[in-house]
Amino acid sequence: MTPTRVRCPETLDQDTGRTLFEVVCGKKVVPADVEIDLSATLSMDSFGGAWILRIAEQLRNGGKTAVCVGAAGDVAAFMDMLEPGMQRPATDTRVDTVLFEEFGGEVINFTKEFREFLELCIDAIYWTLVAPLEGRGFRFGAFLDELHEMGVRAVRIVCLMNFLLGLIIAMLSAKQVEAFGLQIFVANLVVIAFARELAAVMTATVVSARTGAAIAAEIATMEVQEEIDALRGMGISVTQYLVAPKLLAMIVALPCLTVLGMFSGILGGTLWGIGVLGFQPSIWYEQTLGATSMGDIGQGLLKSLFFAVAIALIGCHNGFRVTGGSRGVGRMTTRAVVMDIFTLIVIDIIFASFFYYIMK
Repeated sequence: MTPTRVRCPETLDQDTGRTLFEVVCGKKVVPADVEIDLSATLSMDSFGGAWILRIAEQLRNGGKTAVCVGAAGDVAAFMDMLEPGMQRPATDTRVDTVLFEEFGGEVINFTKEFREFLELCIDAIYWTLVAPLEGRGFRFGAFLDELHEMGVRAVRIVCLMNFLLGLIIAMLSAKQVEAFGLQIFVANLVVIAFARELAAVMTATVVSARTGAAIAAEIATMEVQEEIDALRGMGISVTQYLVAPKLLAMIVALPCLTVLGMFSGILGGTLWGIGVLGFQPSIWYEQTLGATSMGDIGQGLLKSLFFAVAIALIGCHNGFRVTGGSRGVGRMTTRAVVMDIFTLIVIDIIFASFFYYIMK
């Protein structure tokens, strides 16, 4: 079918454009394609161009096309900018993937990410432990700043959380042994639980939610703002500059916080034993001291070292993997915390299995 030709006025603005739209699209069904003749048009403003685009969209929705012909001078230059908006959008040619393709893609992505994480681990261990001994430098000032941020500023929340947990453990366990008259052994339970397990796990969980998220957010923001690329462009090792101080600070801070968590948890249990259960302070102290074992404390501190390495490296790893803008930063921060907590549980299971089956 021959296209319908519509002649435009000399000036195409808001009013004449509306009139043109009513002429072309006034009918419910446009019978044919339309050629818009701009040979007589000497000037066009943005309103006129908007009406041209609206005409093209209206015709496209009805299965027809609109083509502008005869433009010259400034009008032709204007139409060159509008022409892409008048074209029919490309159809989606994506093919739905099947189950095995999706699974294969996930395996490839996991393998790639795991390789990147291993490379980061090796690089971080080198720049933290080996490179300073070789005289290649270490940012000691940054290490002190990170130690203050990760350790000193986390003391209050760590002590409070472990203290409250100690109260809860003493409260619940005392109720269970009340019928047997063995409430004094609540002191044993509290000290063993916090020395072996609870202080290390609770402290690491608090630190992962606080510091692990901060590490991921900081590095992700630097990645988004292209500061990481700037460091690489200046020939600076990003691992030496950013990761090594954070890793060493976490290795130093988390065991210290774990020790404070042990004391706080035991203090919470002591408060319940003396204040509620009515035991004499000297009796509770002797029971607690008799149940204390350096092996239990060493087990908790050893866990905290592995927890520290996991929290620092997972936070850095997710920060470097950010894509997009602020939304990507938030997504990687959340991902870092989730991965931290999951990894802490896995490490704890490994230690529990080791001490139960091998070191029993």
